[in-house]
Amino acid sequence: MTDPRLLWTPAPAEHRARLARLAARAREDGLDAVVVGPGADMRFLLGRSQGSHERFTGLVVPADGEPFLVVPQLERPGWTGSTAERVVPDMPTWQDGESAHCLVAARLGAGARIGVDDLLPSVHALGLGAALGAAVTAGGPTIRALRMVKTPEELSALHGVGEAVDRVHARVGEWLRPGRTEDEIGADIAAALVEEGHERADFVIVASGPHGASPHHERSDRVVRAGEPVVVDIGGPAPSGYFSDSTRTYVCGEPVDPEFDRVWRTVRDAQRAGIDAARAGLPCSGVDAAARRVVEAAGYGAFFITRTGHGIGLEVHEYPYLVRGDDLPLAPGMTFSVEPGIYLPGRFGVRIEDIVAIGDDGSPEPCNRSPRHWRPAGDPGGP
Repeated sequence: MTDPRLLWTPAPAEHRARLARLAARAREDGLDAVVVGPGADMRFLLGRSQGSHERFTGLVVPADGEPFLVVPQLERPGWTGSTAERVVPDMPTWQDGESAHCLVAARLGAGARIGVDDLLPSVHALGLGAALGAAVTAGGPTIRALRMVKTPEELSALHGVGEAVDRVHARVGEWLRPGRTEDEIGADIAAALVEEGHERADFVIVASGPHGASPHHERSDRVVRAGEPVVVDIGGPAPSGYFSDSTRTYVCGEPVDPEFDRVWRTVRDAQRAGIDAARAGLPCSGVDAAARRVVEAAGYGAFFITRTGHGIGLEVHEYPYLVRGDDLPLAPGMTFSVEPGIYLPGRFGVRIEDIVAIGDDGSPEPCNRSPRHWRPAGDPGGP
């Protein structure tokens, strides 16, 4: 039976409440409206997102007044019957040869102060500014304040997809064997992600030997050899739209590099320290600092070349970010990865990653519970 947490989506009433909260935030931030283009922000607010290539599609949320969704006339049928129609029934359209930017300006009035989402193309941001005769500002901070703190239902969805990716890691021993290529192993893992409840595999990193020293190496035709580390970083969205993201570093057989065990244990201890530091009221940068201290004390600081983590939800990378210099306080409902790594050029890399939520009591709650041992399940001597 399919886990209902993988299928959950908000009711229209929840989307309307989100829009009302965004309007209130816009007023607090001194904006007359927020404009949101296709993407995760639109899906968060409407339950649906549909791109329109170079044509403008935009959700306009006035600080005072009703929101409306501007869509090209030729794209309007694609919205028929969607949740968005029930959430924002006002959907003005425009035809090729007309100006969608002027349509928005006519609705809001000349000089309106708008903030646009982080990913709205510059051609539309600048076009809206010209039509309004006013400077356009960043609306991302206004929107992300709503998305960073998850509701109990969103947290349940993230726990559900976290358990689904755990089930895939538990099966890695079925496919990760010496003599197979990274591509072959990755194809099997991608299929298993869908089998275990994901809508699709969004990314499958299988980085063997020296490839593991590149944090975002994906896959190749390189053949995995006995005794070498293999970084396996996998994830994707459930049908709910909420993402998983989990990394383990495996070795088939006994490690051939005598330094591997020390590096692996350092990363494991750094991750534990980072998770322990993830508490409400403490800064995002504190999680990074706690993990980094362990790595630096072991002499590998120069090889920890990434931040410690990123937020996760309707996007695999979203706010908050656990990185030096970001002193945003953690709060109950925030969800993020804790994924320190050590990357030794030309030799191997080690990364261990889990998703963590800040619970109601302010303490960290893991969304992943698969074993962290470097032996894949099913391997002799493995967990």
